[in-house]
Amino acid sequence: MTKQILVLAAALILTGCVVVKDRDSNGGIERGGPPPWAPAHGHRVKQMHRYYYYPSVGVYYDLSARTYFFMSGGTWQVSATLPARVVLEASDAVTLELDTDTPYHYYEDHQKKYQKKNKKGKGRGKPFDN
Repeated sequence: MTKQILVLAAALILTGCVVVKDRDSNGGIERGGPPPWAPAHGHRVKQMHRYYYYPSVGVYYDLSARTYFFMSGGTWQVSATLPARVVLEASDAVTLELDTDTPYHYYEDHQKKYQKKNKKGKGRGKPFDN
């Protein structure tokens, strides 16, 4: 009888040590983050940038960085000041909120969308370029 108890105890111990991995460690649920419709938090949050866009001269002004984006010599320039010959009119400004720090990548779209605002026969509509 003692022999049977020892065999039974050994079998119990050995079967209790078997690890069967039939599920993921998180209970079989695949976790890829929150659902797409949930608000973003942390590194998933897109940083929104606010700009003034001046369609008559094709210039952007970044409100938080206090810098201008303008075309000069065929390339976009970034500067804290504009060339002296560029005159901005406050009434010409369009406020944009974009999730990029390079608003000029959307220049053609903005030009098409906001150019009509300044078609008053005053010689406007041509963007500034050196």
